Amino acid sequence: MTYIYSLHDGCEDKNELGNKGGNLVTMAAKIGLPVPSAFVLSISDAYRQYKRTGKLDEAEIDKAMASLEKEMKRELGKGLEVSVRSSGPVSMPGMMDTILNIGDMNKVKASIQQVFESWDSKRAIEYRRLNSIPSDLGTAAIVQAMVYGNRDADSGTGVVFTRNPSTGERGLFGEYLSEAQGEDVVSGARTPVPVASLKTKMPKVYAELDKITKQLESYYHDMQDVEFTVESGKLYILQTRSGKRGGYAAVKIAVDMVAEGLITREEAVLRVTVEALRSLLHKRIKSPESYKPLTQGLNAAPGAAGGKVVFEPAEAAALAKQGVATILVRPETSPDDIHGIAAAVGVLTQKGGLTSHAAIVTRAMGKACVCGAETISVDMKAEHFVVGEKVVKKGDEITIDGSTGNVYLGLLPLEEVSVVPELAELISWCNGFKRLGVRTNADTPEMIAQAVQFGAEGVGLCRTERMFNEPDRLNVIRSFILADTDEERQAAIKKLLPLQKKDFTAIFKKLNGLPIIIRLLDMPLHEFLPAEKDTTDPKVKKRIAELREVNPMLGHRGIRLAVTHPELYKMQIEAIEQAMTAVPANVSIMFPQVMAVEEVNLVKTFFKDTDIKIGVMVETVRAAMTADQLAEAVAFFSFGTNDLTQATLSFSREDAEEKFLAPYLEKGLLKNDPFEVLDIQGVGKVMEAAVFWGRRAKKDLEIGVCGEQGGEPKSIRFLHAIGVDYVSCSPFRIPIAKLAAAQAALKEKMSVKAEDAVAKSVSLM
Repeated sequence: MTYIYSLHDGCEDKNELGNKGGNLVTMAAKIGLPVPSAFVLSISDAYRQYKRTGKLDEAEIDKAMASLEKEMKRELGKGLEVSVRSSGPVSMPGMMDTILNIGDMNKVKASIQQVFESWDSKRAIEYRRLNSIPSDLGTAAIVQAMVYGNRDADSGTGVVFTRNPSTGERGLFGEYLSEAQGEDVVSGARTPVPVASLKTKMPKVYAELDKITKQLESYYHDMQDVEFTVESGKLYILQTRSGKRGGYAAVKIAVDMVAEGLITREEAVLRVTVEALRSLLHKRIKSPESYKPLTQGLNAAPGAAGGKVVFEPAEAAALAKQGVATILVRPETSPDDIHGIAAAVGVLTQKGGLTSHAAIVTRAMGKACVCGAETISVDMKAEHFVVGEKVVKKGDEITIDGSTGNVYLGLLPLEEVSVVPELAELISWCNGFKRLGVRTNADTPEMIAQAVQFGAEGVGLCRTERMFNEPDRLNVIRSFILADTDEERQAAIKKLLPLQKKDFTAIFKKLNGLPIIIRLLDMPLHEFLPAEKDTTDPKVKKRIAELREVNPMLGHRGIRLAVTHPELYKMQIEAIEQAMTAVPANVSIMFPQVMAVEEVNLVKTFFKDTDIKIGVMVETVRAAMTADQLAEAVAFFSFGTNDLTQATLSFSREDAEEKFLAPYLEKGLLKNDPFEVLDIQGVGKVMEAAVFWGRRAKKDLEIGVCGEQGGEPKSIRFLHAIGVDYVSCSPFRIPIAKLAAAQAALKEKMSVKAEDAVAKSVSLM
């Protein structure tokens, strides 16, 4: 290990010198750019030793400073000043300390300590948490000779990007400030001018800057963010790094660089992040930095929306018919609110987490949602909510940003988003690289049409219970639940059959030959009834009491309904068969909450059309452990990872979110929310076992995943590895899932190549 490196030692290892330090060596020693002299205190030796002992190796620092003074032909404090900056392996702009204009040795050493300590500053810790950067990476410290942008009228400082970080357009984009140092640009104390102004003020400097930035982009094969200083007409490059960019710019730059021959298609797919796609695919606030949020909650469903505040779902539905945009504000939502959620342009709740009802439903619908905004107090009777001293009443206008969790007063200008040509090109490459299929979770013709636009390869989950939530359907299903005789129940079934046939026929018309998997009724019957407090009907109250369950998640739902109320499943199956006669379609049917092959064999007797593929949702642990038996009875498995997670962890999702999940995450007892990111060590092993035993019994068994985690990139990488055939997610997550699936396939290919190379080198020894 080495304590200190000079820029001429040739070491470019960013795990040793950090991102900034490694790039300084490259620019100075390899490309030969005008970089101020510097030395770098390493991560593995200097930083680790300081964190371990609280002390610096002062002799090493003195020796390095003497070399710097010799190189600069000046002494510290006598014509030479230095800066001390951080240099982590991953870029964390502005998160750690920088100290400028240091002229004595004691201050240099104190500044190095300050930089090392700033790795654990609150802002740095929060930045790492938000960006999933490991906390144990550490930082190097750069001690660099100062150059002065404030020396005279021919001096200045600036920041320039080699491409526009918002639009991705090629060409210098940045700002310059005359007679200033770097902190003057950052602080905003003075207003800079476009960097293009240097063309007329200092044409030679501008030409040199343009040439250097092209060299840097060509060398690094990526858009660069370059800091520079001009001292008395001489240009110095202070640092370069891969530039941060918006979602659209990230996609455009990647696609353009392939066309320019800078990178391959594989590199382009690996370079674009899922975060970039996520921000690209939803309506967003135009220039959000210009507005101050009223409050902030959880960024539950991405995108932005503005409208009039309403508190009742029925009012949202009524206003929607008049063409009025609304934001539905509730303490929390329930399945009964579905029509209001569908009618509103966005949802704001006081309670609930990222996998709450409001979050899941709005995410599936592609609607903006901010959940768990605990600083607001919703008063349903008064029809207002309060934030501090501000009262927001029904009819007031607000804007919510589901990508950030921010809530704003008034209607803010929004930008439309669509599948731009560059994204379509990128996704076409993903389709060529990925192995996993990507389908959608969709319950209506509108959702299916939207999903097809985003590239869905079929419908992996069509939830039939949501079809009953429309007011006319809700009354019929309630009449079935409240029926006292078989005759009354059959009368309700006869009313439901044509309604369900109509639903399925409309859906099949939108498929255009794509496959669809329909899940038969899963929801407990009591969830179709009103809340007990909302009814005075004694018959309804009596039935609510009869259906009440201690633990509904483990109660009377899914395929258990087929055992106790076979007429419900028979009706749904008949409606599907009739719809297929009217509109031919590639239909599969799956049974939820299966725990035994005997249940499957019972429901199979309800079918008249024996050509329909039958499968099961694997969402109980027993189903996973008896996968070999189930595989012999069905054509496919579909993992319902939400319920399987609840069953495996013995967590009720709603109770966990409300009572203990947050402290589990804060204390590091769980690395991720298991309802967002698949719990690979627990749930993943259960799934892996089911895949193994299922395919052992039936080699051609089709296996998919239709839980929320099926659209999450880390989970997709694991699902690719265990041999799942497809994932299914909400329409807006389809491009993200395709990107993640392609990245998983490419990384696997790279890993195999690396292993082959190692094996070949060993064989030659």
